[in-house]
Amino acid sequence: MMDLSVLLVLLCCDLTSSRPSLPLTPPPTPPLTPPLTPSCTRVEGFCSDLGLHSVPQDLPRGIHTLDLSRNQLQNLTREPIAFYTGLRHLNLHGNRIHFIQPGLFAGMTQLKMLDLSRNQLNAFAAHRTQIGPLGAVESLDLSGNGLFTGMMEYFLNDSQLLVNLSLSGNSITKISGDAFRGSLSLRSINLHNNVIMEIEDGAFDLLDHLSDLDLSKNSINCITDFNLYNLRNLNLSQNSLEMFLSAPSDELYQLVSLDLSQNKLPLLPLIPRKNKLEYLDLSYNQIQGVNVTGSYSGQIFFLCTCLYQPPSLTKHHNCFHHLKYLDLSFNNFQSLPESLFHTMLSLEVLNVSNNCLTSFSLTRDLLPKVRILNLGENSLQTFQITQTSLPSLEELYLNGNGLTTLGFQTLKSLRLLHLQQNEINICSQKTLEDSKFCVSFESVPSLEYLDLSENKLWRIPSGAFRNTPLTHLDLSQNPGLDLHQDSFSGLENSLERLFFKENNMSAINSDLSSLRNLKYVDLSTNQLTALPAWNRASSIESLNLQNNNLVTLDYGTVAALESSLKTLYVGSNPLSCCSNLPFLNLLKMSNVVVPDIEAVTCVFLEDAEPVNIEKVTEEMCKDLENGSVNVIVVVVVALVLIIALVLLVKCCRSRKRKRSRTYRA
Repeated sequence: MMDLSVLLVLLCCDLTSSRPSLPLTPPPTPPLTPPLTPSCTRVEGFCSDLGLHSVPQDLPRGIHTLDLSRNQLQNLTREPIAFYTGLRHLNLHGNRIHFIQPGLFAGMTQLKMLDLSRNQLNAFAAHRTQIGPLGAVESLDLSGNGLFTGMMEYFLNDSQLLVNLSLSGNSITKISGDAFRGSLSLRSINLHNNVIMEIEDGAFDLLDHLSDLDLSKNSINCITDFNLYNLRNLNLSQNSLEMFLSAPSDELYQLVSLDLSQNKLPLLPLIPRKNKLEYLDLSYNQIQGVNVTGSYSGQIFFLCTCLYQPPSLTKHHNCFHHLKYLDLSFNNFQSLPESLFHTMLSLEVLNVSNNCLTSFSLTRDLLPKVRILNLGENSLQTFQITQTSLPSLEELYLNGNGLTTLGFQTLKSLRLLHLQQNEINICSQKTLEDSKFCVSFESVPSLEYLDLSENKLWRIPSGAFRNTPLTHLDLSQNPGLDLHQDSFSGLENSLERLFFKENNMSAINSDLSSLRNLKYVDLSTNQLTALPAWNRASSIESLNLQNNNLVTLDYGTVAALESSLKTLYVGSNPLSCCSNLPFLNLLKMSNVVVPDIEAVTCVFLEDAEPVNIEKVTEEMCKDLENGSVNVIVVVVVALVLIIALVLLVKCCRSRKRKRSRTYRA
């Protein structure tokens, strides 16, 4: 008789043919193709999260995939797991495994992927027992097992086909020189989130196929002889690096991506002279500038050896010829000399935000392929470029600086301009000739996105954006902003998104209804007492009116918005309940969604408590009107009676005086 516990396991384990679970509906009729032969049938077992204390025994012997993750397994022995010799993928993640019978996986000649992450294998390694051989395993995950220095070798010996290895989330402090001698086919090693402080010489030298190495979030403080020529991706972020030096060599490095972010580098790293580097992240360091003559712990430091080659040699040694992405953000740069960019002919993205730059200038034809330039959150006072610099620039971020003027009109490909938190004034036709104190946004042929929020703008002159095809315009947080009637002249067919948030505006003088493609409008947190008039059918789909002084929404405007409006924010306004019945009908009869409906209240009487607008009906307003009429009638009758009573009293007193008169002789 079958053991009851085994029977329960079999009932819980989901054995499918290439599916994780049984379909809830009948499968579609299969196409007319020849039936699969038994040798081609894939069987998968999914037994995760079942509280199992042992491996099920009666699974099909030909099973290819077995998922036993997040159970209660503690010991792995030959019976029964070694019987499943056809396994290709075995997932044992998140158990309590602290013992594995040596040689357990020797007979699994087809096992390619073995996941032993989040177990207690430090207890196994403490006995200095080899887990191998892992003759066929190509992917091994040992992350989160509490392994420390010297323990990884017990899992890696005799695993010659191993390609992908994860040791993240352990407690390894040192990588020994022979740590990977038993797994020379490794291409990817993940050592993220350990406590690595030392890497012995030659630890990775024998790994000729190694292309991806993740050493992020450790305690490494210097790399002085980087010589992994075949490595393509190296992640050293979140360490304590104060130095990164490549070994002097004329050999071509295959390095494509280098992440040195979140370290303590005081200077730019020494990159191999001959490289294929495309991605370089140096953000969140302590770099103060480009020092091409200083010392680096007694060694002459140069950004790249080609920077100090004679002109005749420089052209033959483009050290950053392939670089496409460079991130220098969150450092302490005071300036950026143009020599830094001399070899960056392929650069597409340059991020120097959150530094201490006071100026940025390009006097030569540099950075021909840069599409995105981020200089935000600096202390820029000037931004100067030549007619031919940055010809491919599409996005320019200058937010959070102190700019008052800006010469960007030569950027013929510019699509996005972010100028939030500056001190920009917009030129009018009268001030256009003297543009030292203002910026013109007219006739910028490709500009679509413009952010002028928080610039202390006080007026938008007539035709300020004429002949500029803006689709997104942000004028928020400019208190006291004054609009001209024709401020948006020229944007009738292009503008789609318009932001006026937190401008302390009491009225919108400009005709927004002329903007035929306007879809999103934010007028929140102002002092508006009325909506701008719409003289024609609107195209607006989303309208934000929160935090204003709106009492009544004009019927004509509501009717114009009704045909297109999909989303409306109108909370925190002193709305009158019975003066907005057309608006109430709009909410009830249309498909308009009011996400802040719980905060939309109105009042019946001036001193009454606000009520949620969803509770208001026309009948309530009619009753209120009838009640008001009755009150008026009662008040009038009461006044008439009081007046009559007063007259009657006066009349009675007059007669009484006449009767009480006496005469003396």
